[in-house]
Amino acid sequence: METSQSEMNILSNGKSHDLGDNSGVPMKTLPEDDQFDDPEAGLENEGFLPSADGKKPIRFTDFEGKTSFGMSVFNLGNAIMGSGILGLAYAMANTGILLFLFLLTAVAALSSYSIHLLLKSSGIVGIRAYEQLGYRAFGTPGKMAAGIAITLQNIGAMSSYLYIVKSELPLVIQAFLKADPNADLWYLNGNYLVIMVSASVILPLALMKQLGYLGYTSGFSLSCMVFFLSAVIYKTFQIPCPFEEFSANSTAAHLSLNVSSHGHEYSNGLVHEDDADHCATRMFTINSQTAYTIPILAFAFVCHPEVLPIYTELRNPTKKRMQQVSNISILVMYTMYFLAALFGYLTFKDNVEPELLHTYSRIDPYDTLILCVRVAVLTAVTLTVPIVLFPVRRAIQQMLFPTKSFNWLRHIAIAVILLTLINMLVIFAPNILGIFGIIGATSAPCLIFIFPAVFYIRIVPKDDEPMSSTPKILAACFAALGVSFMVMSLSFIIIDWTTGGGLAAGAH
Repeated sequence: METSQSEMNILSNGKSHDLGDNSGVPMKTLPEDDQFDDPEAGLENEGFLPSADGKKPIRFTDFEGKTSFGMSVFNLGNAIMGSGILGLAYAMANTGILLFLFLLTAVAALSSYSIHLLLKSSGIVGIRAYEQLGYRAFGTPGKMAAGIAITLQNIGAMSSYLYIVKSELPLVIQAFLKADPNADLWYLNGNYLVIMVSASVILPLALMKQLGYLGYTSGFSLSCMVFFLSAVIYKTFQIPCPFEEFSANSTAAHLSLNVSSHGHEYSNGLVHEDDADHCATRMFTINSQTAYTIPILAFAFVCHPEVLPIYTELRNPTKKRMQQVSNISILVMYTMYFLAALFGYLTFKDNVEPELLHTYSRIDPYDTLILCVRVAVLTAVTLTVPIVLFPVRRAIQQMLFPTKSFNWLRHIAIAVILLTLINMLVIFAPNILGIFGIIGATSAPCLIFIFPAVFYIRIVPKDDEPMSSTPKILAACFAALGVSFMVMSLSFIIIDWTTGGGLAAGAH
């Protein structure tokens, strides 16, 4: 089969020889039946790896990566870290500390293994884009499946970020202005504010042709999340359980609120047993909300579409070196996730809400530290949205306009349509739990479990690893685990929804 120009376009984003990672896997060309033309390669991402006319196309190993090992760990950690950290305390409240720790450890380990599969597949065919890897493995159906999963996943991420803006920005403005929380003011309406932020901040950044310079915000975003974690740990030792609800009227507060003392709530000299139960630390528990835990965790560890681009920019790129970057990044985020969940749960126990910061506002919406935390989280998630939008737009470009070159009108139109759709989702979605649960139960298993495994099975030549070999048997089991997880999680969520729990119960 004669190599077509479109295949050369694929390889212009890949490499033509061995990675040199001592993995023992040589660079091979797939059999003719496994080769596909890729007419859309190198369109919207041309700005990242430009090539001059008349010159040899830049290949994967021809690109001189200048990013250090430590900065690569930092960048991938920022890709992993998301607003999912705000829902982990609620997940722990519905699983118990030990079960949550087991589930978090399992998902982190499986994520590391799936990155191993992606890196090995990309090393064989020399492709650094997730959609192109799917195209090389299964042709157009593979590319479409990967593009749709990335689109759903990133739309879910952007929705969760904007939901935080919707729920937290009014509280910040209210605290700054000392406004009455019951006042019907337009600038305290989260629906209006999320639209304004989308139009004035996110849209202009999303219209940039190249978003590479936004990588400078990674450090600031992670610093904000570290500050959030520090505040959560500090507040654990400052807030009693059960806690007093905030009231603007001190007289009403004394009449309507009970006094917290030594971990027990008293009213007219009597201990409320229900409140004592709510403040019990549970090591293991299962209830109707437990079904949301695994999807929330899976959503929190999705970084797979960003792994290959970071691999491209890594200095002295080898599979072993990139795997170390991934393992360290996952370990750091694993530690931050567990600490945030643990101390958030120990602060509020069963009273913790699906969105952790909202629980603090029930105590004192004017607390200076929590106000600073809200500002930090709002800044981090707002500046992250344009970065997350870029791969969605690229996936849509490849799925709907595969033969079209870059066009400003289409570039702008896709961004506007995406932001409009996401704003509608955020305004009408019941709460952040629904976003994490549904998206995490569908797209996350595909990106973490199913696609890396089936791409690996398809791409690795049978001469090197037959289907009866241990690596491919493990990959097949890994894909089956992902399918089982997706079906089980969706079933639990649908049952919980139809029986009045979950999303229905979470609507406010």
